[in-house]
Amino acid sequence: MSETQRPPLPPFTRETAIQKVRMAEDAWNTRDPERVSLAYTIDSRWRNRAEFPVGRGQIVEFLTRKWARELDYRLIKELWACADNRIAVRFAYEWRDDSGNWFRSHGNENWEFDENGLMRLRFASINDQPISEAERKYRWPLGPRPKDHPGLSDLGL
Repeated sequence: MSETQRPPLPPFTRETAIQKVRMAEDAWNTRDPERVSLAYTIDSRWRNRAEFPVGRGQIVEFLTRKWARELDYRLIKELWACADNRIAVRFAYEWRDDSGNWFRSHGNENWEFDENGLMRLRFASINDQPISEAERKYRWPLGPRPKDHPGLSDLGL
């Protein structure tokens, strides 16, 4: 698979970083591992909880397992900070397990991009909070979050 440019490119401004974050959120909400993997360099390195995928192939395998386990997944990301080729993000996503138990997972990610706008490093720290179905805040149809749906800060998360 060849490397391509994924604008916006670094160095990031606040506006281009917000755009990059929303693009990532929209892609992850498709729950399509192949599509999501294309935003990363071929040799991208991750830390996600206790897993350390390296390269697009392992990213696809990781995401395939993730979304087989985390059902009805809906994600919101928000820019925390940016400088040069790095972006810090906070996020929360809601999902249920195959027994019908709901969770809201909260986390932070640190991203580093290459000159083509592909992410080469992704470090994620995540905590899971059990919630009841009634406590859910993400009720849009599966897929990208509607443009008029509140973000994390608006929801008090």
